[in-house]
Formats: sequence, structure tokens, C-alpha cells
Amino acid sequence: MKTKLLLIALLAFGFTSCLDNVSAAKKNKQNTTEEKQDDFKFWVWTTADAKRADSSYTSEFKKYSENGIEAVLINTNTDPELLSRLTPLAKKEGLEVHAWIMTMIRPGDSIALQHPDWYAVSREGNSTHDTRPYVDYYQWLCPTREESRNHVLGLVEGLAKVEGVASVHLDYIRFSDIFLPIGLLPKYDLEQEEELPEFDFCYCDVCIAEFEKIHHKNPRDFENPAIDMEWKQFRLNKIKAVVDEAYEIAHSNNKELTAAVFPYPEMADHMVRQRWDKWKIDAVLPMIYHNFYNEEVDWIGYATKQGVKDLKGRNTDLHTGIFLPPMSAEEVTRAIKLAKENGAKGISFFDGNALTEAQLKAIKEASK
Repeated sequence: MKTKLLLIALLAFGFTSCLDNVSAAKKNKQNTTEEKQDDFKFWVWTTADAKRADSSYTSEFKKYSENGIEAVLINTNTDPELLSRLTPLAKKEGLEVHAWIMTMIRPGDSIALQHPDWYAVSREGNSTHDTRPYVDYYQWLCPTREESRNHVLGLVEGLAKVEGVASVHLDYIRFSDIFLPIGLLPKYDLEQEEELPEFDFCYCDVCIAEFEKIHHKNPRDFENPAIDMEWKQFRLNKIKAVVDEAYEIAHSNNKELTAAVFPYPEMADHMVRQRWDKWKIDAVLPMIYHNFYNEEVDWIGYATKQGVKDLKGRNTDLHTGIFLPPMSAEEVTRAIKLAKENGAKGISFFDGNALTEAQLKAIKEASK
């Protein structure tokens, strides 16, 4: 009898302990979730120069980390060696490092320039190898042509192999601007009320042949290409294909894939043939540069909310990107608040060299 009572007591004690463990696990999980929800990341974009001394970079990285910035996106002009040199310096200062690459736009790319056929062609028939829309550095590669696509993906792989990097960060992962942001039009003395042929890409032989094989029509013959949805979708899909392949390359090297994109998907679709809510990607940093669009600071909240909504159900985080130069410290504080309130997982600032002492102070206060 005593044995039976002892056995019952032990079973009861064990059952109670199990319940306590389950309760504790649930509590820990809840605490972890709450901590994760409160975790809001602060990023900054910066461009590197191989001629600068390590001490100069250490000073720059220290400035970021001491003022609440946690991640740095470094443009090394796609140089893995320079990235390998800078990554440990940034990490020593407590920063997460992301390899920022100019993706479909390759200004001065010595390898690509040897292959004029790799470049995107306008509806007028001009290649960006020789004729650049808007600005001289707008040298766009074709995302359809196998050789140009593989060149870009090879550059992605080179950066993904750098030890200590958290992600490869795609920039200019799109076509050239069919429409510029409205606030920039006066700078180029332009009016863009329709899709103009000199800004409409890619009409190269490879794109035309592949599209014609699928849809049995030639975009060069279209009276109004803007209203042909198959032609538009063809180009959206070509950019998506580059991103999806880059994702596999990054993940095979234990890195994530992130990207700088236009403010929200419908807008990106309309302006630059970029539908980033359909991509296989870990995080996007939409460039919600309100002044480019003649919008007020409140628009940062609107565009953030729209992007977050469009990503619902996808395994992609959104971190709001803002353009610093015209902003006061008070506006930076408000932008951070708007990004948080509208569902962003963080905020990124363009660019590090433009940060003022007052803006840094505002970021530091917001990061506490």
C-alpha cells in the first residue's frame, strides 16, 4: 500500500512539474515575442573608398554605433577585397554589415563594357552602353540575356562569400525609370505624362525574341506598349528571376538577401518595372524619399503602411528608408515614429556622410 501511495505521489509531482515547465516555456516564448516586437533596427547606407585608412573607417563606424545605428550597408563598388577589409572593422564597433551592390545598373563596369550586347535597349533602339537616359552613370544591363544576368549573379556570389557579412543588398534591381519622381522632373527640364520611348526599356533582340515566342506578338510593333499587360509582366518577371536566383546564391553562402526598392509595390511597378512584393527576399528597404515626390513627412507613414500591407503573408520584412539631407532633427524623429507606427521593422538613413550632429542625436534618442 505504501508503495502504491509513493508511486501516486511521484506521478502527481511529475505531472505538476511538467505543467510548470510548459507554463514557463509559454512565458519565455511570450517574453521573446514581445522582445522581438520591440526590436526596431536602425541602418545606414554608406559608400567606401579603398584609399581611406582603417582608422578613418573605425571612426565612422564608431560614430554610427555610438548613436544607436546597428547595421551598415556598404557600397564597395562590388569589390570583395575591400568589403573583407571593412567588415571586421565595422563588426568590431558592434555593427551588422551588409554588402550593397549596384545590380542592374553597372556604371564603368570594365567587364560589361567589353560586351555592348549585354546592355538594355530603349524603344527608340538606343543601347545604354552608348546612350544613357537622364544621367551618364545610367548604364543598365539586360536582365533577360544570359551573359549579362550571369555576370550580375557572379558579382552577387563574390560578395556573398565574404566572411562576416549578414546580407547581400541589391540596389537598382529594376529597369531604368520610365517615370522619374515628380520632384526631380524640373531638374531635367522634363514632362512625363506618358511612357516616352527614350525611357522605355528593354527592346533588345533577346527580349523581343523571347517575348514573341511566348505571346506571338512583337512589342516593337505596338502602337501603345504601355497598355500591353503581357509585355509589362514579362519585364517584371525578368527582374524577379534575377532576385530569386540571387536569393539562392546568398542563402547557399549562409547570407540573407535584402534590397533597396521604390516606395511601395504598385508605385514601383508603375515607375521602374519592379514588383518587390512578389520576390523571394528576406527584407526590403523601400526608399521613401518624400521630398523626391513633393510629399510631406507624413507620407513616410503612408508608404510604409502600404508596403507592409502588400507584404502580408510573405516572409519578408520591411525597413523604411529615408533621405536625410533636407530633414531637420525633429523631422527625423517624426519619420522614425511614423515607420514604427505603420509596421516597419526598422529604418535606414541615406546616407551616413550626410548625418548631422542634430540628426544623430535624434536617432540616438529614438533608439533607446
